[in-house]
Amino acid sequence: MTTRAHLSTAGEGVELSSPDAKVTVKAGAEHTGGAYELFEIDAPRGPAVPLHRTPWAKAYYVLFGRMAVLVDGERYELGPGSSITVPPGAPHTFTVHGPSVQFLAFSLTGAMGRFFRDVDQAVPEGTPLGEAVARLGPVAERHGITMVGGPQP
Repeated sequence: MTTRAHLSTAGEGVELSSPDAKVTVKAGAEHTGGAYELFEIDAPRGPAVPLHRTPWAKAYYVLFGRMAVLVDGERYELGPGSSITVPPGAPHTFTVHGPSVQFLAFSLTGAMGRFFRDVDQAVPEGTPLGEAVARLGPVAERHGITMVGGPQP
């Protein structure tokens, strides 16, 4: 399938709401022939989604701020210019250090974007995290995501 070039400048992109972040679609699967997706994530300090597993691999690249990422029981400290990969099926979550963090999330296929769009529809913006997590159960199940008990970073 042939795709056309897609430009997304600063401040552009579809904004999606997530319980622990604002997600801006910079390059969706519809722009890449389904090959990959790129998201800009703006996450404030506060609780993040509990430890979970996704069936897709992803990578994070920090633009500004600091965050701890927990992957397979290992804690990684990330700051501007740092990146980390999260293998499919690995239990993971993140915690924001400081007022906020902004990072890029990259994923192959369109699975992550479909999940973010579903979350945006299922959980109204501003829903408290505890209530949001309860609403996320059926959404997560539809996308093959499982919640995992355990420590947070």
